[in-house]
This record gives sequence, structure tokens and C-alpha cells, in this order.
Amino acid sequence: MNYKQLPKVSLVIPCRNEEKFIGAFLDSLTKIDYPKEKLEILFIDGMSDDRTKEIILSYRDRLLVSVTDNPKKITPVALNIGIKNSSGEYVIILSSHTKIPDNFVIKNIETILSTGADCVGGVIETIAPSDNILAKSISYVLSNRFGVGNSLFRTGTDRLMEVDTVPYGCYKRGVFERFGYFNESLVRNQDIELNLRIKNGGGRIILNPEIKSTYFSRDTLKGLFLQNFWNGFWVFYSLRFSKIPFSIRHTVPAIFVLTLMVSLLLSNIRFFCMLFWLTLGSYFIANIYFSYQIANSKGFKYFLHCVLSFFTLHISYGLGSIWGLIRYFVGR
Repeated sequence: MNYKQLPKVSLVIPCRNEEKFIGAFLDSLTKIDYPKEKLEILFIDGMSDDRTKEIILSYRDRLLVSVTDNPKKITPVALNIGIKNSSGEYVIILSSHTKIPDNFVIKNIETILSTGADCVGGVIETIAPSDNILAKSISYVLSNRFGVGNSLFRTGTDRLMEVDTVPYGCYKRGVFERFGYFNESLVRNQDIELNLRIKNGGGRIILNPEIKSTYFSRDTLKGLFLQNFWNGFWVFYSLRFSKIPFSIRHTVPAIFVLTLMVSLLLSNIRFFCMLFWLTLGSYFIANIYFSYQIANSKGFKYFLHCVLSFFTLHISYGLGSIWGLIRYFVGR
């Protein structure tokens, strides 16, 4: 593609207290293989109280970068501020918790122009932010189909395909006028909700495995638990603000945990006692099987940590979903 014919692209990046990762992210932006005069980079900072903003501004001599404050400190507000203040024909949503390769922008633009889709995105390689066994195990679990289901942008695919959501989407500017902006009532889950709105409204979302990015996972079980508890919470609590906030696959952990809870409470009845042990036993058979697969590929020192990481991921997401459902009904 002739670089002179390339459209202007706006990168919109919410951030808050990301000094640990923001430098590596900015370094990856300096290497982007896209005309700098056609690349606008907007950071929307949630009132960071560390060196995040200072580090971003130190790159102004290498990047066309700006920083705008987000006093409300929540992601969808930041995204909408960035989109409304951007001027590109296409808008790419990014996270400062990631790294992108030099062809990331051009691959997005080539894909959206060739397919005519409303939104395109790629696959994520999840890596550990540190070199210890638990951190690496968590990253392996978050890239495994037993951990994240049929989320192809995490587990990978070998072909371009139409999907219901993508990470770090590249959107046509007209998409926001046609389908609306990010729902500012959703502290999390806002990207999934918008993409489902686009999909259900007749839009097309394309996943291209040639578009790649790197995501840094949590490195402790506590961090994994808290992140996925609140992810699960916002899946169901989002029902207060949207009719279509999630896909069926997002309900599986809640069904699993709810089955365990109900059958345990009623375990004095034989049927529920059998249901409890059958559910738990089946789960751990699957857990051990997929943990063994990872260990067989990466090293057996990861086996036990993968078992614990899978369990933490599923239980936390399920508990968060149930709490979100309770708050949805009680809140009304």
C-alpha cells in the first residue's frame, strides 16, 4: 500500500498508575511502521499519582503524543474522551499494559480496508511480567481454551474470521455515530458490550491472526482472583445498563460455581450430594488434563501452579458473576 494514501489513525489509550509498564509500551509505539504525521496518539490519564504522565510526556520529541485528564478515573469515560478529541479516520483502542509490534497499525488498516468491516482486531500473546513459575503459569492458563473458553483472540486461530468481539479494536470513525460510544456506566466489560451492539446492529467484526499484540498478565493468585472477580461482576451487573452486555460463554463460570454452591447447601439430599461430587470431580479431571498438557509442553514444574491458576480463574470469575447478578436484582 502506498504510504501517501494511508488514512490518519488515532490511537486512544486509557491509563492510570502504569509507570511499571508505560515505558515498554511507549518504546513499542516509537517503532510503529506507519507515517508519523498520520499517527495521532492520545493518552487519557485517570489522575495517576505515580510517574505515568511524566514518562509519557518525556516521549514528546519522538511521538505525536498528548495527555488529557480523566477525573472520573474509569475506562469508558477515558475512551469516549479520547475518541471525541481525536481526528483520525480510524480509531484504535489500546492499553498501556501491552506491547505492540511495528506492523500493528498497518495490519489493522490493511484488514479494515480490505474487508470493509466496522471493527477489526487480532490475537493476544499473554506473557508473564516476571520470570517466576507462578507468573508464567498464570500467563499459560490465560492462553488456554480451558481457561478462557472459545475466546479465539486469546487461544489463537490460523485464519481470518468474523467474531463477536476483539481486543484493542480498530474502528471506523462512523461506527460511533452509527452504534453509539462506549457505555460510561460500565466500569468494565465496555468493549464487549459495544462490540455486541455493533454485531447485533448488523455490523461486522473481523479477527485477523496476523494482527498481534502482547499483554502482561497478573503475577500472583491474589491479583488473578481480584481481576477476574470484578470482570465476572461486571458481566452480570452490566444488565442494569445494557440489554446485550455479554455472550453465552461468559456465563459458564457462574453456572459452574452456582451448581457447586447449591448442591453443597443441599448435600443432605442424595441427588444434590451426587451432583456436587460429580461437578467437582469432572472439573478437576478437566483441570488436571489441561494442566498436564501445559506442563508437558512448558515443563512439569508448572503443573501444580497451573491447577491452582485454573481454579482461581474460574472460581473468582464465577463468584464475581453471581455477586453481580445479586447486585443487579437487589439494585433494582
